[in-house]
Amino acid sequence: MACKLAYSGLFWEAPHLERELAVLQEAGWDGWEVRQPLDWLGTPGRVRKLCERFGVEVAAVCGPNATLNVDDPSHQINKRRIEFAAELGVATFMTKGPGRGQRACSDQDLDQMAAVYEDLAVYGDTLGVCVTFHPHINHLVNSEDEWKRFMQRLSACKLCLDMSHAVHWGYDPVQAVHDFTSRIAYVHLHDFKEGKTVELGDGPMCDYAAFMGALESVGFAGWVTVCPGEVERTEEEKMRINRAYLRSIGY
Repeated sequence: MACKLAYSGLFWEAPHLERELAVLQEAGWDGWEVRQPLDWLGTPGRVRKLCERFGVEVAAVCGPNATLNVDDPSHQINKRRIEFAAELGVATFMTKGPGRGQRACSDQDLDQMAAVYEDLAVYGDTLGVCVTFHPHINHLVNSEDEWKRFMQRLSACKLCLDMSHAVHWGYDPVQAVHDFTSRIAYVHLHDFKEGKTVELGDGPMCDYAAFMGALESVGFAGWVTVCPGEVERTEEEKMRINRAYLRSIGY
């Protein structure tokens, strides 16, 4: 398969990067997804040297949830993280939208949110970084219909296709691949069971082989990143379990 496989540092709250990246390499991952604060990571040069040392890459840099206002402080934080990605030579930036709470999602909300994402995407384009929107349950965009309506409002911004949230909305993830083929720039894999995220295959919440095959069929050649479960295991165990599952289905 042409895509590269990465593991998310989602739960690396205070990781020892040398240890984590050594296990990442040994388990057979091509790269990892950056979630950590910049003041902890240090300079792009530091991260680059560690990646080169262990023969892995950064698949994407992630930022805080986008808002409905370009004047919100988090918007500037996202721009600083886009700059970090650019200096590190990482081509993908990902962020989710704002939380939903009890509110309904209006066309005005979608317009405002799209303006925020487009501003980030245009800024990223100037630096060689592709900005992607990550759909997520219980956020402002919270259904298949709202997702499609929101994507129609985007031009420069691309999509991080997370199959798990499609499944939660009752939307076939294989169909989502075909519906959004031209917009997909990044992919997330999750699994879910009994109200918790779990390691791939412990659910399973979809036919992962079919989903990966659909990505192949439309010519996707970017990063596919696995997000670990919240079940209590060490990060080293999670890295190995998830990578072994992908091998079991031919990846």
